[in-house]
Amino acid sequence: MKKLFATILIACYALSARADGLESLENFVKTVSSGRAEFTQVVTAPAKEGQSARSKTSSGTFAFARPNRFSFIYKKPFEQSIVADGQTLWLYDVDLNQVTARKQSSALGSTPAALIAAAPDLRALQAEFTLAAAPDQDGLQWVVATPKAKDGQLQAVRVGFRVGQSSDRPAGKSTELAALEILDSFGQRSVLSFSKLEVNPKLPPDTFQFKPPEGADVIRQ
Repeated sequence: MKKLFATILIACYALSARADGLESLENFVKTVSSGRAEFTQVVTAPAKEGQSARSKTSSGTFAFARPNRFSFIYKKPFEQSIVADGQTLWLYDVDLNQVTARKQSSALGSTPAALIAAAPDLRALQAEFTLAAAPDQDGLQWVVATPKAKDGQLQAVRVGFRVGQSSDRPAGKSTELAALEILDSFGQRSVLSFSKLEVNPKLPPDTFQFKPPEGADVIRQ
């Protein structure tokens, strides 16, 4: 009986100590105030009748500083920049030499960027998303975020975290952003995989600054 009781206690402790995706998201938002990484993005459009699904792959660099500043710099196969400076969200297409500027406060809200880079805390995320832990998969802990607004183009987002041991983090655990899966209302799926993530680095002041190139067509929305 004593052995059985001890076994039950150990099992209960293991279950309570084991973090799920939602806890990992909360830990990430609390402890990671800035970061930078490399990313690979695979976008797959739904298959058309008589055709197989087609995918496009791109890659670049990503950086963020809470709250509300981030940059996605696409380098391959085409150059494109998405920069949020805290006031304005800038989108720059190098080939088209076109810049689109939108007021950031109305452009982020229920977006994947809000999940991983913009929101200051979990409560801010819960105002925009319904959050739920998902089963572990591919060695990662996952959380599913469903936008509360029903009129947007975003259907759901899955965020994957890699959890490890760290001597300089709360409870000795580190939470590393590993993947972001986005499903839009048109059935298009976008999967971003992050690598070489630096946690809380000192980022240069110009990381989130953007000035439209001379001669570029600037569209303000």
